[in-house]
Amino acid sequence: MNFYDLKSNLKKDFSNLKKVKVALLGDSSTQLLVKAIKGYGYEVGFNFDIFEADYDQIEMQALDLESELYQFNAEYVIIYQSSEKLLAKFYKLDNADKPLFADKHISSVSNLYQTITNKNKCKVIYLNFVETDDSVFGNYANKTGSSFLYQVRKINYELMNLAQKHKNLFICDVASLQNTLGAAFCTDPKIYITTDLIFSLDFLPVVAKNITDIILASAGVIKKCVIMDLDNTIWGGIIGDDGMENIQIGELGIGKSFTALQLWLKQLKQRGIILAVCSKNDENIAREPFEKHPDMILRLSDFAVFVANWNNKAENINYIRNILNIGFDSMVFLDDNPFERNLVKSLIPGITVPDLPEDPVDYLNYLRSCNLFETASYTAEDEQRTKQYQQEAQRAIVQRQYINEDEFLLSLNMTSQVKPFDKFNIPRVSQLTQRSNQFNLRTVRYSEEEITPLAKSDDYITICFTLEDKYGDYGLISVVILKKDHKSLFIDTWIMSCRVLKRGMEKFTLNKIVELARKNGLNEIVGEYIPTSKNALVKDHYHDLGFTKCKGDNNLWNLNVEAYTPYPVFISEKIPDTEKIS
Repeated sequence: MNFYDLKSNLKKDFSNLKKVKVALLGDSSTQLLVKAIKGYGYEVGFNFDIFEADYDQIEMQALDLESELYQFNAEYVIIYQSSEKLLAKFYKLDNADKPLFADKHISSVSNLYQTITNKNKCKVIYLNFVETDDSVFGNYANKTGSSFLYQVRKINYELMNLAQKHKNLFICDVASLQNTLGAAFCTDPKIYITTDLIFSLDFLPVVAKNITDIILASAGVIKKCVIMDLDNTIWGGIIGDDGMENIQIGELGIGKSFTALQLWLKQLKQRGIILAVCSKNDENIAREPFEKHPDMILRLSDFAVFVANWNNKAENINYIRNILNIGFDSMVFLDDNPFERNLVKSLIPGITVPDLPEDPVDYLNYLRSCNLFETASYTAEDEQRTKQYQQEAQRAIVQRQYINEDEFLLSLNMTSQVKPFDKFNIPRVSQLTQRSNQFNLRTVRYSEEEITPLAKSDDYITICFTLEDKYGDYGLISVVILKKDHKSLFIDTWIMSCRVLKRGMEKFTLNKIVELARKNGLNEIVGEYIPTSKNALVKDHYHDLGFTKCKGDNNLWNLNVEAYTPYPVFISEKIPDTEKIS
């Protein structure tokens, strides 16, 4: 979308969209960037309520703890310091001070971040710097710390290191965007001279989208799965007509493009994105290249679900969704055929269907430019996701053989390890709070920095659950944060992976919560359901578990600990070697 399309969105009705408070601090003109961000928010269903600081008041707003910034109480604070202003500061330095410029700037950014987040519970999005080459040293700029190019590159590198240290600091990679699109596209010197607007009108929507992508990812709105067609999508040609030997893949001609696409998809899989196949083909023919073709990058083991038949693709995607148990809005469907793309778009609202270019040579660059797989976290457990979903497909097949559900659950030989939060599981715990939307009673998001003090506090009980059965290990699948309140225990957070629905895990979890309440001498458990557009799945959760609705508050439910009888479950507890929870 261009800037004027986004600007026109500002006239539309935002009243039914989710409101998110965003503050923007900049050292140059930011009015049009604000319009672009708010306009792009409308496109993705968010009403960005934006506080725009006055011109060049970053330090004034951030360091004054009584400033308008803190009165606004933003959920996200965007900081934009431009390369032009950075260059002007650099030129004012004595030559002896120039090699220290990057270190001092990073120290300043760190101080801004610490001050803002100590005062406000928020996330900070910092725009890094485009690599402005002032040509003072020519190529020798790469060999001397006295050059601006050297210093700006060092700043961008150290910003990445700083973001690794602080989980609530995110970098909007403007430098990478300009490297991809070119300086001529991203800047307009004439507009800058007259208005102090750094970015061109064409570049503003790109920056706005990337900022919005970060906000969406940190709010748990992410893509989890790529479903792909085969013929003329991940290889050239039609396998049923051309045969395996004649499909285009490898290092010759157009085959290079398909090989590059497969390499990218393989990297997504290794990062934790689920891959699935949905193809109109005979299954044995469709599988053959993955098993036998020497140039294929992707193999059958890379796919969580493989569906190849002659059914309607929308029906097959529904089948894939039922196995994976994720929302359609978490799925991306790749198909070279415009008819199939439009069919899926029309029958499956919410699914993302990129309009691939006509020429396969352009597939990968186009998909990269879409930035579909923004994330706010990454853990080693993400790498195991495909294997876990393959195991889930096995369970689904076996379950159909059982008429009695209890017999099926008993046959799984399920075990769960219940542990307090610790330094090893906190990254995964945080990730679940960030990503879980459906089985999430209150949808409170926690960063690692916010969870750590809760785990150490005497006022809270923090527990997480794994689940394993004879087919494999689900890993850490449920998180519960309990707050002690006089004689009651308030369920601050109860999250569970939808992969383990209908396994009895929610009853097993409640049994453990009641056990902990009794150990702590607490006679009541209070739960709260805060409805969102995505968690209707658990609207009757407390009712179904025997809680009673509290008078005067439709969202609060309570449970009498003394009267509670533990639910029978088919899950046995695996006692961890570490200290037991109390």
